[in-house]
Amino acid sequence: MAARNTKGRGKQAVRNKSGGMPGWGWAIIGILAGAVLMAVVLKGSFLPLQRPNGPAPNPQATAQKASDPGVAESAPEADKPKKPTYDFYSVLSEKEVRIPDAEISAQAQAEAKARQQAAAQQQAQQKAAAAAQQTGTTPPAPANLPAVKTETVAAVPAAAPPPTSASGGYLLQVGAFPSAGDAESLKAKLALQGFVANVQTVKVGGQNYNRVRLGPFKSATELESTKQRLQQAGINAIALKEGS
Repeated sequence: MAARNTKGRGKQAVRNKSGGMPGWGWAIIGILAGAVLMAVVLKGSFLPLQRPNGPAPNPQATAQKASDPGVAESAPEADKPKKPTYDFYSVLSEKEVRIPDAEISAQAQAEAKARQQAAAQQQAQQKAAAAAQQTGTTPPAPANLPAVKTETVAAVPAAAPPPTSASGGYLLQVGAFPSAGDAESLKAKLALQGFVANVQTVKVGGQNYNRVRLGPFKSATELESTKQRLQQAGINAIALKEGS
């Protein structure tokens, strides 16, 4: 009886062991788990290929100067000291008239033409006087009177001076400053470059101005020549009529 019970218990144990999940079931579960894991990995690798909705980042973009720590902003233009300005037009009195460059050039050309004409006329008169002296004859003397020797002397008139402005000479204004020191500095600068200037203090519009001027010039030719020399030295100037 004891042997039969032992055999029955062994068969029952074998049946219990054979009642668990078979091996192929575990294989299927492993395959499914691997497939799910692979799908997750593949989905994550395709995400960067999608187009972003927002703006694309710019790797070359740099921050503004003001946003950098420790960088001081540049001072505004209004806080910087201003250099003295060369004011020409607003400091002219009501009676003073500015002469355009075209008018100065035309007057200078007229003066040069007048000088050429005067020189040609003087040369012609000198030639005529010399010819009269060479071909001059002595008229016959009356009876019982000694012959009188005559000599023709032709007077040569002086060359006509070049025409000048009917209202006086000319002036060149190179600057006008509220500060007398700025005017004297410009006068000294002009003296170093060979120009003789003078400073005049006038009141225009209730404010005193110190004007730096050259002249007077008696001809437009001299005025134009001095103005061109100033331009070559980097100094601007305006021409005015003296006594206007």
